[in-house]
Amino acid sequence: MGTHEFQQDDRNRSILINVNGEILPRDAAKISVFDSGFLLGDGVWEGIRLHNGHLAFRDEHIDRLFSGAESIGIDIGKSKEEIVTIIHETLKANSMESDVHLRLIVSRGLKKTPYQHPNANEGGPTIVVIPEYKKADPEVNKKGIRLGTVSIRRATEKTQDPKLNTLSKLNCILACIEADALGYDEGLMLDINGNVSTCNSTNFFMVRGGEVWTSAGDYCLNGVTRGNVISLCAEHDIPVFQKDYLVDDVHSADECFVTGTFAGVIPVVEVDGNIISGGGRGPLTEKLQMLYKERIEMLYPKS
Repeated sequence: MGTHEFQQDDRNRSILINVNGEILPRDAAKISVFDSGFLLGDGVWEGIRLHNGHLAFRDEHIDRLFSGAESIGIDIGKSKEEIVTIIHETLKANSMESDVHLRLIVSRGLKKTPYQHPNANEGGPTIVVIPEYKKADPEVNKKGIRLGTVSIRRATEKTQDPKLNTLSKLNCILACIEADALGYDEGLMLDINGNVSTCNSTNFFMVRGGEVWTSAGDYCLNGVTRGNVISLCAEHDIPVFQKDYLVDDVHSADECFVTGTFAGVIPVVEVDGNIISGGGRGPLTEKLQMLYKERIEMLYPKS
């Protein structure tokens, strides 16, 4: 059981995908082997939820996409409004209204030859929108997941900036593979200083004495759901701290949970063989799940 467990939906076999403005059936949606994303993992991406006809936290995701592209020198070649229009055109073509998770991908585009320098590129970026019907498995939100601390450390902004949502995810993939080999659902990753940073595909939080702790944020993705949980804590007088702490603190935590765009707030019931909150969902975790769900419904109601 993992953070991305979802209920199978046969409609995904016939989804339409947007590749550079062309709406194509799933089996026909392809990019060139000379694309920068395929050759080098050179690009940025976002995962966005469609809820009741609304793109949840749209502006935060689009802003992060453009900021990441700018940081690695990619000119998306379209305005933020045009990107949003492309997304909505794709959703309209699929007659999608809710319970959809979409992947928005921007690579540096086609290469004349397999070479990393941007001067080998020709034409503009490749822009892809992949929408799928996806509802998180409700059992994950109740029963929780198991984490194992992995040896793979988070990078730094001087190597591969971990705050950027790039296509180059080898660091996280290796952490995922190691955690899986250890028999865990996700890997808990430390930063270069040995402090707890994040998980391989979600942001990590722990609870101690009624306080919520998460990393200082220097070596983890600036998660949209992470930011929402931090602000929800502040709004509801739940002490929340972005700070450095050790995995030993996690082993003796009252509760732990992770956050992500797809499943929201997910309980953690075990870390490195240490049972957390009696092996079940903790009360503060459950409260934050409820508060996050209420925020979504308030911001993005049914028409």
